[in-house]
Amino acid sequence: MQIFPRAANTVARATLALAAFLTVGVPTAVAVLQRSSYATGVGVPRQQPIPFSHKHHVSDAGLDCRYCHTSVERSPFAGMPSTDTCMNCHRQLWNESEMLEPVRASYRSGVPIAWTRVYDLPDFVYFDHSIHVAKGVGCSTCHGRVDTMPLTWRATALEMHWCLDCHRHPERHVRPREKVFEMAYEPPPDQLALGTRLVQAYGIQSKTSCSTCHR
Repeated sequence: MQIFPRAANTVARATLALAAFLTVGVPTAVAVLQRSSYATGVGVPRQQPIPFSHKHHVSDAGLDCRYCHTSVERSPFAGMPSTDTCMNCHRQLWNESEMLEPVRASYRSGVPIAWTRVYDLPDFVYFDHSIHVAKGVGCSTCHGRVDTMPLTWRATALEMHWCLDCHRHPERHVRPREKVFEMAYEPPPDQLALGTRLVQAYGIQSKTSCSTCHR
């Protein structure tokens, strides 16, 4: 005598398949989505009030990072250039360009340009640009080759595991202080030996306690 209908086997297999999908497939899909450019913004150019090109200003015109980001060596924040800084050049160059009218309007009104942030850490994360610069962490280590970006995008997601990897092994990443703002810098073949010497010379500590970044 058959107790269960023939369809019961099919229902059981489908239930097991659904359970496996919910247990493994869904978390995997969520993890992949969280690390995709859709969620992190990595590699996706940010729309700005003015299509500012780091490539033009840095690679072509030769501007140093510190010309615009004036507080990066002494403050937690790199700082954004005032409209006066822009107009130092654009009073003479492209001073009638339609594309740069928002710059001139900002200069006339005194209202700063509302740039869109490219990197925006959560409020519960503390980060200090000046200490990283002082310890030999180059701009391109975190921000990528900004000097080649016609429009600016995130080069890294700045997830916690990424930061911790650098904090645990600073010798893999530090460079001589005089090379911090050299965008095209490439680690030498003896980076570990060089990095080990710099870690000692610069007094770098492998800080990985929660209170280092979460205050």
